[in-house]
Amino acid sequence: MIVTGLEAVGKNRSRVYLDEELAFVLYKGELSRYGIKEGAELSEDIYREILDTVLTKRAKLRCMNLLKSMDRTEFQLRQKLRQGDYPEEVAERAIAYVKKFGYVNDRAYALRYIESRQGRDARRQIACDLRQKGISQDIIQEAFEEAEPQDEEALIRRLAEKKHIDPRTADRKERQRLYGFLMRKGFSADAIGRALRENVD
Repeated sequence: MIVTGLEAVGKNRSRVYLDEELAFVLYKGELSRYGIKEGAELSEDIYREILDTVLTKRAKLRCMNLLKSMDRTEFQLRQKLRQGDYPEEVAERAIAYVKKFGYVNDRAYALRYIESRQGRDARRQIACDLRQKGISQDIIQEAFEEAEPQDEEALIRRLAEKKHIDPRTADRKERQRLYGFLMRKGFSADAIGRALRENVD
C-alpha cells in the first residue's frame, strides 16, 4: 500500500489516504513512529498493527467516553465513530466490546426512553423518535409490550388542560389550534376525536 495523501485534521492529527482511499486518522507522533509520509509504502503488517492495536483501543475508549455523558444506541455510536473516520472493522470491534459488557443495549434504551416519554408524547411519536435513533421496529414493539401501558386519551385530555383549552367551550379556532398541537405530538386523529368528544359529552 502506498501513502497517497495526508490531510490535516486540526493541529495534531491527519487523515491518511492509502492507494487514493481514506484509510484512517492518526496523530502526528503515530505518523512519525510508523514512517507514514506521502509516497511511502505501508506494509500489511504495519497496517494491521495500526488497525488492530492503535485504532481498536482508541475506538473502544471513544465509545466508553461517549456513553459516560449519555445513553446511546448502537446506531448513534456507529455514527460518532464514522464521523471520527474510524475504519468499519474497527468500529464494529468497539461496538462489540461495549455490547459485551452491557454498556450499550438497544432494547434497554428503548424501554427507558418509552417510560420517560409516555406522559408527554403519543406512542406513534415515541416510536418515530426511536426509529430515528436507529432502533429496529421489532425492538421498539418488544419495549412497548414490556413498558407500562399508556392511556393515550387520558394524556390527550391532560395536554388540553395544560393548554387551557376546554373542548366544551372552545371556539372553532381554539379547537383547530389544539388539534394541530396534538397531531404534532403524534396522536392520531381518531384518538384526538375520541378523547375530545368524551370531554364534550
